[in-house]
Amino acid sequence: MATTEAAKFKNSDLIPIPQPPDYHPEITVSPAHDGLHFWEFMIAGSIAGMVEHMAMFPIDTIKTRMQVLGSCPIKSAGLRQALQSILKSDGPAGLYRGIGAMGLGAGPAHAVYFSVYEICKETFSRRNPNNPWAHAAAGVFATVASDAVFTPMDMVKQRLQLGNGSPYNGVFDCVKTVLRDEGIRAFYASYRTTVLMNAPFTAVHFATYEAAKRGLIGLSPESANDERLVVHATAGAAAGALAAAVTTPLDVVKTQLQCQGICGCDRYANGSIKDVLKTIVRKDGYRGLFRGWKPRMLFHAPAAAICWSTYEAGKSFFQEVNNDDDRGSVVTQ
Repeated sequence: MATTEAAKFKNSDLIPIPQPPDYHPEITVSPAHDGLHFWEFMIAGSIAGMVEHMAMFPIDTIKTRMQVLGSCPIKSAGLRQALQSILKSDGPAGLYRGIGAMGLGAGPAHAVYFSVYEICKETFSRRNPNNPWAHAAAGVFATVASDAVFTPMDMVKQRLQLGNGSPYNGVFDCVKTVLRDEGIRAFYASYRTTVLMNAPFTAVHFATYEAAKRGLIGLSPESANDERLVVHATAGAAAGALAAAVTTPLDVVKTQLQCQGICGCDRYANGSIKDVLKTIVRKDGYRGLFRGWKPRMLFHAPAAAICWSTYEAGKSFFQEVNNDDDRGSVVTQ
C-alpha cells in the first residue's frame, strides 16, 4: 500500500508558493559576543588603557614615590609632602618621568586584558549573564594574561619614577642596563606579586562594575541609553576605588620588589612576598603596608571611570560600524 501511494506521488503535484518580487534570501555572518569581533575588543581596550594611564600618570608617580619611602628621596608619607618633594627635586617634569614606558606597555596589555575578559565572560556566564562570579573569574583570567605583557614595562616605569636619583636616562637605557646587570628575570621579579594583587583587584573591580552598572541602569531604565556615559563612569569609579583600597598592601610589596636596589631602596635576597611584608612591618609598622593608599584610590577611581567610559565608547563605535556593514553587505541569490 505504501509503495503504491509513493508511486502516485509526483513532484508536479506540489503547489508552488509564490514569493514576493522583492524577496531575496540573506546570508549574514554574525559577529562575536556583544556584536563585536575579537580584534575590535583589542583595539577598544588598547585605547582605553592608554588614555587611562596617561591621564592619571602624575598621581601614579606620587604613589610610587610614597611606597618606596624610607630609603628613597621622599621622607614623608603625606600626599602633599610627596608632591612638594617631587616638584622641588625634579620640577613638574618629574611627575611624568617614565611615561614612555607606560605608553609602550599599557596599550598591548589592555588589548589582552579586555579581549580575554570578554571571551571568558561570555564563556563563563552563558546561562546567567548577570552572574557576578563569572565576571570575577573572567577578570582573574584577564589579569593573569595582561600582567605577563605589562609587568616588564611597569618595572621600567616605576624605576624611572624615582626621579633624578634614578640612575637611568630613559626607557631604553633602563631596559639595557637592567638586562646587562640583573638579567631578564629582573623584569618579572614582581610578576607573582602582581598577579596575586591584581587577581583579587580585578575580581572585585569587574564584579563591582557589572553590579553597579546594572543597579544604575535599573534606577532609570527608560533613559539608560541617554545616560550611558554617566553610568559607565560612575560604576567604573566605584569599582576602581573599592578594588584599590582592598589591594593596597600587595601593591606596596610589588613596588618594593620592582624598585629594589635602586636609589638606596632595600634589596631582597629571595624576593618572597613574606620577606618583603616582614621588612615593611619591621621598619614602619603595619601602617607601612598602606603607604600610598590615598593616591592609589585617587588614581584608580577616576582612572577606572575614564577607562570604562572610553572602552564602552569604543565598543559602541564598532557596534555601529558592524551594523552599518551588515545592512550594506546583504548577499542575494
